[in-house]
Parts: sequence; structure tokens; C-alpha cells
Amino acid sequence: MFDIERWQEIFEAIRKNKLRTFLTGVSVASGIFILVILLAIGKGMENGVAKQFEGDAANRISVWTGVTSQGYKGLNPGRFIQLKNNDFEQTLQTKEDQIEYKSSIYRIWSGLTTYNKESGSYRIEGALPDYQFLENASLTSGRYLNQYDQQNFEKVAVIGHKVFTDLFKGKNALGEYIEVTGIKFKVVGVYTDPGGEREETRIIIPLSTSQRVFNAGDNIRNLAFTLHSTGNFNKDVEASEIFTAQLESQLKTKHTIAPTDTRAITVRSNLEQTKRFYDLNNMISLFFWAVGICTIIAGVVGVSNIMLIIVKERTKEIGIRKAIGATPRSIIWMILHESIFITAIAGFTGLIFGLALLELAGPAIETEFITNPSVDFNIAITTVFILVIAGAIAGFFPAYRAASIKPIEALNDE
Repeated sequence: MFDIERWQEIFEAIRKNKLRTFLTGVSVASGIFILVILLAIGKGMENGVAKQFEGDAANRISVWTGVTSQGYKGLNPGRFIQLKNNDFEQTLQTKEDQIEYKSSIYRIWSGLTTYNKESGSYRIEGALPDYQFLENASLTSGRYLNQYDQQNFEKVAVIGHKVFTDLFKGKNALGEYIEVTGIKFKVVGVYTDPGGEREETRIIIPLSTSQRVFNAGDNIRNLAFTLHSTGNFNKDVEASEIFTAQLESQLKTKHTIAPTDTRAITVRSNLEQTKRFYDLNNMISLFFWAVGICTIIAGVVGVSNIMLIIVKERTKEIGIRKAIGATPRSIIWMILHESIFITAIAGFTGLIFGLALLELAGPAIETEFITNPSVDFNIAITTVFILVIAGAIAGFFPAYRAASIKPIEALNDE
């Protein structure tokens, strides 16, 4: 029930002790403010990690090779490991039931490409039709590569949006011919990639065509796969770990590579990398929570202390109240009321300042691992309510002490 006299008492007490109340409120508000900012940074790190992996399929497994670092079975170190078409085919034969999308890739890092008077140097990649899904690419016009292109060595190309704007200046590209290292290819599609401009400076052609026109024989640069998802992240990570370990062992055995050689063949799973980052981010978030909560506890202890001081100052008043019939419950509620009010106002003030800062500065923060830091409003509100409950608990002990004061002792207090 609303009691105007009670509120008048609270405001009168605050007015008499403005500095003390202000400093206590600042300690509580700063605790909430710091917690909100730390939680937002944690969310920004989570967004940054997600952005690092959005360029490719989230569960992509990639294979590339290097130079052997160890001698093995009479072979010297320093051998370059060259992947072949049959490496890809053998993987499909042994793992076909697990694989969702797949492609082998042959790559030319810099291929001079011209259209009419426009020209540029772009990455040329020979790939299979599933490469669209492995790269998480979206078509803006036309189509992607298909199996017919691969089987018939078609000279067709799907170009990135950056290539399209450089060469065609916004004009229609479909059906037009571009020259790639002097060889004409028909443009059949234009794609965009969430990885940004760097991923859109590529020209994708059929793998079979790339191997033929660039005299690659049956050489390939990379393998790429995704596995069927179970719908459970941890199970998918476990399946990915097993797949990558078996694939690495299979390729090392085939190419006579020492099992302990970490440079000759690399098999990387996006899921495993993502899990490592998220585990690290969770640990950082827990640390942020701990720091924020400790700061809030410091503020709550301040509220408890100020309530003890108030009880000490109002001992005689409390004794008079009890002498004229005030119940212990009413004395407790009187102290709790003031404690909860100070904590709630300070908590919401800190919350508002924290959210306002994030609203103004958050979208502008764009680093490699922190993107658009923000905090879930429901979590923030829940935190404030927990703070209010903590404030009530902090005020209860001084309030209980006040309720335990005997009227005769209180009236004799100096």
C-alpha cells in the first residue's frame, strides 16, 4: 500500500545526507554500468568470431598441402605434396555417407582478365558445382556451375561482384565473353560472398576446364567438404574431429608422410576452430561476469554500510516509534524501503548510461575480433532486479538490528 509519509521520510533522509547517498549510489550505478559494458564486449567478441567464419560454410573442412618437414621411409624432408584428382575420389568412396557438399579446387592466384577495354588481375578457381555452398556464395544473376559444365570442359565462368563492377561497370554481364589469360570464357553468373570484397575478386570456372587450359593434368590445390549435420553442435564437432583425423591419416599414408609431420598436410575444420573460439569467449564472458558482480557487491556492501549508519543515527527515533506501538515488521520495512529505493534508482541509472553508450558507440566499433558490442536487454533488466534483491538483503541486516532495539535502550542512546 502506498504510504506518502514513508516516501517523505525517505526523501528527507536523502536530502539530509546528499553526498553520502550520492557516493553510495555512484558505487552501485558504476557496478551495473561496468557489468553492462563487459557483457557487451563479450557479445561483440562473439559477433567478431562469427564474422570470421561467415565467409565459408560453418562446418567446412578444408585440406591443403605443403612441404614435408621430416624424412620418412627413406624419403628426405623437403618434398612438396601434390594432391591429385584420385585423392578427392578416394575420399568420396570411403566417406560418401558422411559428406554433404564437396569440391576439389585448382587455383591460379593471379590471372589477367579483360573485357573490351577494361582489365584486372583476379584469382581464378577451378571448382565443382558444390563449391557455391562451400563458399556460402549467393547468386545475384544467372546461374552457378553445373555437372554438365564439368563433364564437357565448358568454358564458362561465374564472376564475383567486384569483378563484375570492375569489368562491366554495372552493365549486363550474362552471355558476355571475358578473356582469362588469353582464353575466352562465357559469363553465366554473378555472385556475392559474405566474406566481402576479397572473396568477390574471384572468377570460378569448371575444375576440368581449369586443369585442361592451365596444363595442370590431374593436379589440384585443395579439397573442401561439409558433413551432414545432426542438429547438435557438440555431436557435429565430434564427427568433424573424427573425419579430419581419419582423412589426414589416409592422405599421409597414401603420400608416404610421417604421422608426426604437421606441415606436409593440413586438414582444418571450421567447426573445431569455432568451438575453440567460443570456448575461449565463454571463459572471457565468465571472467567479465565475475568482475562485474564483484563491482556490484562492492556497491551493495556500501548500501548496507550506509543503512547501518542510518540505523545508528536514528536509534532514538526508532525507540520512540517502538514505544508508541510500532511493530518490528514496520521498522524492518522502513529501513528496507530506503535501501531498495537507493539501490533501484542507482541500478537503473547505471543501466541507462551503459545502454546509451552502447547505442551511440557500439555500431561504430569494428575490429578484427569485436563487432557491434551489445547486450541483451532482458539480461540487463534481470541483472538490475537481482541487484534490487541484493539491496534488500543488504538492508535487511541493519533493518533487523533496528527492529531488535529495545525502546528503553534507544531512548537512553546518546
